[in-house]
Amino acid sequence: MRTDLSDLLARGRAEGVYSAAAWSVGTAAGPLDRGVLGTRSWDRPCADADSLWDLASVTKPVVGLAVLALAERGALHLDDPLARHLPGYAGGDKAQLTVRQLLTHTSGLPGGTPLYRDHPTREALLAAIRTGPLRWAPGTRVEYSSQGFIVLGLVAEAAGGAPLDVLVAELVTGPAGMTGTSFGPVPPAHAVSTEDCPWRGRVVCGQVHDENAVVLGGICGHAGLFATLSDLEALGAALAGGGGGLLKPATFAEMTACATEGLNLRRALAWQCLDVPGSPVGERLTRVSFGHTGFTGTSLWVEPDRGRYYVLLTNRVHPTRAGEGISRFRAGFHALATAVDDGRSAPAPA
Repeated sequence: MRTDLSDLLARGRAEGVYSAAAWSVGTAAGPLDRGVLGTRSWDRPCADADSLWDLASVTKPVVGLAVLALAERGALHLDDPLARHLPGYAGGDKAQLTVRQLLTHTSGLPGGTPLYRDHPTREALLAAIRTGPLRWAPGTRVEYSSQGFIVLGLVAEAAGGAPLDVLVAELVTGPAGMTGTSFGPVPPAHAVSTEDCPWRGRVVCGQVHDENAVVLGGICGHAGLFATLSDLEALGAALAGGGGGLLKPATFAEMTACATEGLNLRRALAWQCLDVPGSPVGERLTRVSFGHTGFTGTSLWVEPDRGRYYVLLTNRVHPTRAGEGISRFRAGFHALATAVDDGRSAPAPA
């Protein structure tokens, strides 16, 4: 069935913004509007319900959920200093950074750094993070930092006593029923292609797109998860329903509340809050909404007050990461999606 959302996203493919898109709008009870369109690359078969999408930074809140589940179990505390779990950080300028600061991107660790170029091994890249300078005094500014979530993944492993992929499966994807979600590599026959990568000299398909994640082995706190549409629907439904099965109500409330009011950006624990102006999903969602976007063209957003979730999956980096067309289609998707009928009168956006 064609809907306004399918028409909009079909235009994105026609304009070459991505070769494939999948979407879902729903509640804890299930989807209200969903679909898949396009092809897994410009010269491959059609995308379908079993296609695997590189979630990119949507990995971050999934890892954040695992960290908060560990906190509920007493394995760590959000105000623990970094050196308590990673002794290699003792005595340095990052020893007193807290788990909470990593979760809210207020640690002072820089973002957007292509460490893989000068540090081509896991050991060298992690050492560069450990010894590199902080950009800001901790707690004074929000700077989106993949480095912070790389370190957070290490903290989770140390506190949880298991590899990160095992912890994510045990604490998040398993309880949420996300049976098709895993860290890569995944079978290329089911994966949606991403970039024709100059660094790798090929079109990436089934391997994580993020180059720093490649150097780290593909299992890390900032990127690396692949998932199907139905799995993101399952996670969205759980979050729209208050996090049942994943976190206790008090933990869920703490996770989703803005923790950086008064700073330059609004951030919850591992999630983005709605910044107006400047939100990547536009300004039609309610003020208490939260979510996350991914560089490959993915996003998951939730309006807890309406009990709604919004999933958008694309491969906007195929065949090149150049171009900003996804910004227009992502905002347009959410503007239309908030008006999808669920049989109830919808409140005006706050």
